[in-house]
Amino acid sequence: MKRGLLRGVGIYAKLAWWGLASPRVSEREPLTIVQAVVRDHDGRILLSVRSDLLGWELPGGTPEPGEALDDALRREVREETGIEIEIEERVGEWIRTGFRPHTAVVFRARKTGGRLRTSSETPRVAFVSPDSLPETLFPWFRDPIAEALAGHVGVRRCEHHGVREILAGLRIDLRHRLGGDREPLS
Repeated sequence: MKRGLLRGVGIYAKLAWWGLASPRVSEREPLTIVQAVVRDHDGRILLSVRSDLLGWELPGGTPEPGEALDDALRREVREETGIEIEIEERVGEWIRTGFRPHTAVVFRARKTGGRLRTSSETPRVAFVSPDSLPETLFPWFRDPIAEALAGHVGVRRCEHHGVREILAGLRIDLRHRLGGDREPLS
């Protein structure tokens, strides 16, 4: 437990640089990430826990230079979870300011193959019932999931991630590090 907390301090320092300084000092273009609300044949949603800030989130990541968003999404989901997907629709864009400014482009997708597995980026992956999302799902993923499940497209949200969101993320991370994320997943 103590080792996990000490590792967390170093990770928090890196995340502070990544979220506060890097976008303003060393990046030329705003960050775009792709994420997917992936459902399996039982209607469950694919979630993963990252290896840095511990908490449940949608799978996805950053496109490589020149890579199309849909190709990046398929690659990221496969790398992080072992799951092959078919993209159904673009749900929308979540434009986030404040801590780690970025645009999250969220797609609705379905599982077409592959086998669920962890990776170096995602030490935990699971399909979860949309009726019982984990308490330790980062709160900024709840709206994109709800919009995708409602069948909405063309969504455009502007959100500011400030102190409240940072503290929510830290609470969830600490709960994982202290062994408090033992909730059953369906």
